[in-house]
Amino acid sequence: MMIRPKKSLGQNYLRDKNIIRKIFEVINPQIDDQLIEIGPGLGALTEELSKIVKNYTAIEIDERVIDDLKENYPQSNIINEDFLKTDLSKFFTGKKLRIVGNVPYNITSPIIFKMIYNRKIIEDSVLMIQHEVAKRLHAKPRTKDYGILSVLLNYFGDVKYCFKVPPSVFIPKPKVDSAVVQIRLKDFEPEVEDKYFISVVKSAFNNRRKTLKNSLCNSIFADTDFNCCTVDISKRAEELSLDEFLKLAKFLLKDSINER
Repeated sequence: MMIRPKKSLGQNYLRDKNIIRKIFEVINPQIDDQLIEIGPGLGALTEELSKIVKNYTAIEIDERVIDDLKENYPQSNIINEDFLKTDLSKFFTGKKLRIVGNVPYNITSPIIFKMIYNRKIIEDSVLMIQHEVAKRLHAKPRTKDYGILSVLLNYFGDVKYCFKVPPSVFIPKPKVDSAVVQIRLKDFEPEVEDKYFISVVKSAFNNRRKTLKNSLCNSIFADTDFNCCTVDISKRAEELSLDEFLKLAKFLLKDSINER
């Protein structure tokens, strides 16, 4: 019986062999990789990758395909679980993880945030995502695509836009183009704790059309005295460089410590 993609899960099954080959080439899997696939579905990528990689784990939320995946790829670790709720640290045995997958559009941002929070145990990820989101991941300041993900991935990683993917290679066909991106995550000791920096960036873009001062004053930083801030808070968040976001985060952190 043919298993139909579930709209509620944002499923679009990849069926084009040429696109699968191109994704495989970007991933460039090695036998000793610690590889995790998000949402293998019917196993389009799994079929090729599991032939190469010894430590291969596929995490699939849709229980309808689990038995077939386990039967077809008995050498792989098939888990019926929500990737967003999965503890990735249990797969880390000293060698950093590699994450791959054709990602449902509706959970792209949460997946990227999850990888950022786990950046110290993740080497890289190769994801198929909505084309419009892919453009945001490496957008520059003062452009319409520049936003929260642009800043965070510039800080926590390096993004490579690999290639565009048309709707025709999926079943069913999505209404928008897709793109394959590779994100390499950085392992460094930050001057500002990860979660704090993320909260600053999110708050700055809280009201995108307003100035930084207005956005921040309508957030958890409402009680901050900005008189000594060296960042121009009359700007909008989309005008700030990464260095300016770092200066802003350091200022807000210092101000909060001084208030205690």
